[in-house]
Amino acid sequence: MADRVTVIGWDGSPLTDAAQAALGAATLVAGAAHHLALPEVPATAERIRLGSVALAARRIAAHRGTAVVLADGDPGFFGVVRTLRAPEFGLEVEVVPAVSSVATAFARAGMPWDDAEVVVAHPRTLRRAVNVCRAHTKVAVLTSPGAGPAELGLLMEGVHRSFVICEELGTEREQVTVVTSDKAADHTWRDPNVVIVIGGPVAAGDSGGWLAGRGPAPGPRGWTLPAEEYGGALGEGEQDVLRTGQLARLGPGLGDLVWDIGCGSGAFATDAARAGAAVIAVDSDPRACARTDAAARRHGVQMQIVHGTAPQVMENLPEPDVVRVGGGGAAVVSAVADRRPQRIVTHAATRDAAELIGRNLTEHGYRVECALLQSVELDTRAWTETERSVAFLLSGVLPARGR
Repeated sequence: MADRVTVIGWDGSPLTDAAQAALGAATLVAGAAHHLALPEVPATAERIRLGSVALAARRIAAHRGTAVVLADGDPGFFGVVRTLRAPEFGLEVEVVPAVSSVATAFARAGMPWDDAEVVVAHPRTLRRAVNVCRAHTKVAVLTSPGAGPAELGLLMEGVHRSFVICEELGTEREQVTVVTSDKAADHTWRDPNVVIVIGGPVAAGDSGGWLAGRGPAPGPRGWTLPAEEYGGALGEGEQDVLRTGQLARLGPGLGDLVWDIGCGSGAFATDAARAGAAVIAVDSDPRACARTDAAARRHGVQMQIVHGTAPQVMENLPEPDVVRVGGGGAAVVSAVADRRPQRIVTHAATRDAAELIGRNLTEHGYRVECALLQSVELDTRAWTETERSVAFLLSGVLPARGR
């Protein structure tokens, strides 16, 4: 094992005395090409081009001498420190930090970033990173080859955002470009780069707070907002108890894309967006689309609203993680199941309708649950019944995928 392992963050600034001392004593140096070209790297040191951090960690673990790893930005923030400290390598490291590339990108843009979400986009996580950009007004994306600004822009179709693209920060080739999301795919971007994604309505009072990133959802406590927050006139599939059950069974969260098919007043779509998920709300009634848009703006959440008739309108929508079917019955549920979301939830007014939907979901490979929900509202001044509702709550889960 190496006698000493020092991880040095590099942001283009002159190296600190501590970093220069560690480099001067190094017998092995790992880093990107521009790191290995630094004049402070000893000519006699073994050099490792840093591609796979895990492979480099194995080489360092087998090295007899003093090792240095150079990494862009703050190596402890989505950086190499996590991998180097993994138990399988047994490495104890010292860290000389630098300004993170995210902090540098926001500094170049002249923007605060305590209220920003920060995500990493790899080809395997790109879709979830895009969902965060759909759901929030300020997101920094640490990109990678195959999951860069062009790919982000392509997957943001239908949602307008501005991209601040910061290429090769800290180098002589540093460049900052501002484009709209629909134009990002028209260019070739140099790695490494950071993309700041901004846009969408901002909730009143969004002026920073006590928590970095996304704070608690504005408004009253609770998974679902009471009916009066949506004007009080909710459809049969939007009543508070049923809506709470739907939300609980879907469990939408940060990085998820939710379809709300038959969004009605926008109550469920707004509740899902308040949970941090990206939402596409669909309805064939333009008045429902308008109500949903008004609800989203009133509660300061982001969502895409699509006017059209299901299932035809679903053909060009991006792949969902979870889906609520608020209208359309078994035919729409079947079309949704063909897209293989992780979870589907819907409701039925009769047992026959519930059985038909349940059989349909089972045939598509979903594990089905059904509960009969009866809700009775009481006037607590006289303890008299004011409203009664009954519905079958159905949910389907793909067993192999869970959440």
